[in-house]
Amino acid sequence: MARAFLVVMDSVGIGGAPDAHAFFNGTTPDTGANTLGHIAQACAAGQADTGRSGPLHLPHMAGLGLGAALEAASGMHIASLHAPVTGRWAAAVEVSPGKDTPSGHWELAGVPVPWDWGYFRDTQDSFPPDLKARVAQAAGTEGILGDCHAPGTAIIDRLGAEHLRSGWPICYTSVDSVFQIAAHEEAYGLDRLIQLCRDVAPDLHARNIGRVIARPFTGDAQSGFTRTQNRRDFAIAPPAPVLSNWVQDAGHACFAVGKIGDIFSMQGFDEVRKGSDAELMVHLADLVRDAPDGSLSFANFVEFDSLYGHRRDVAGYARALEWFDTEIGKILPQLRTGDMLVITADHGNDPTWVGTDHTRERVPVVVAGQGAGPLGPMQFKDVAGLVARHLNVPIPAATDTKEPKR
Repeated sequence: MARAFLVVMDSVGIGGAPDAHAFFNGTTPDTGANTLGHIAQACAAGQADTGRSGPLHLPHMAGLGLGAALEAASGMHIASLHAPVTGRWAAAVEVSPGKDTPSGHWELAGVPVPWDWGYFRDTQDSFPPDLKARVAQAAGTEGILGDCHAPGTAIIDRLGAEHLRSGWPICYTSVDSVFQIAAHEEAYGLDRLIQLCRDVAPDLHARNIGRVIARPFTGDAQSGFTRTQNRRDFAIAPPAPVLSNWVQDAGHACFAVGKIGDIFSMQGFDEVRKGSDAELMVHLADLVRDAPDGSLSFANFVEFDSLYGHRRDVAGYARALEWFDTEIGKILPQLRTGDMLVITADHGNDPTWVGTDHTRERVPVVVAGQGAGPLGPMQFKDVAGLVARHLNVPIPAATDTKEPKR
């Protein structure tokens, strides 16, 4: 029986979103943003040679059709990303009214977001008094630190010492629909931080804030502060059954790799495996070797986004892409006859763009194990249909997914 592996390269957009003009970084619309394309151009121009050099080299994904998908989405031809194509490929467009993690992943799993997300739009004094009081009460403190828009690494550098002195949690947000709480993993306590996020998540979800994220860190003012791998997301549950539920309801196993379980509120998964992207690649390889017939393994590799996109680190992003391609190249020959491996993304995060926010883009869909050639026009939700049909899993009648071109 067939198996499916759905792999999300977090934020690896390919430009060309038809509604990019309606999404912004500050006051600049996302029109023209192109994460993969602009990284490749910077590499070809010798502008991304820190820790690597030369044109962007992704031979395995290029062979699956990544360069063809980029050109179809944005008209950008990158010579180093073209090769004889042995996979199926497409450029997918999102319909959900967001460019964030839940919107992209839910729609890839078959359920577009049916509402507008809530946001904290003020960059300073970001949170209403009743919410700050609720968080302080749940934390058992007299107040909170932060109360602003901030990058996660910068705010712990700025407020980590004060957090250690006062014991108050550091609360911050961004242009995304998110409420993040940072606390010292040892001095404050990891379990205490996670419980705090769990306790206040319903209050945030009632405001249509998509995620409450626990952001533990370690270190001190002298040696510096470092975020750990023990992040935990508390997301609003999807409004309808998603791909993982469909697979489980059909009696098959479903595995989450990375933050996938958190994104879907742990719905529809038999097992969750976490870690750094390097550790997640080992988990993915293990599942390719061992996952049972009929199963779905759904993975997210977040470090493209968290370490390089938001920090506007072009060379770092290029290194991450080349590492990922090398490791996927080791996994592809291990697929069994009849397996499907889909590589896609959930939004863009162009490291050459203004600001530090995600960018509204089409995403690649490249498929191994299912022949070669274009899949035709696709929406994000059609990825779920592609996987479900491969596994012979019923698609709910309310979910309108298109049969890709054969």
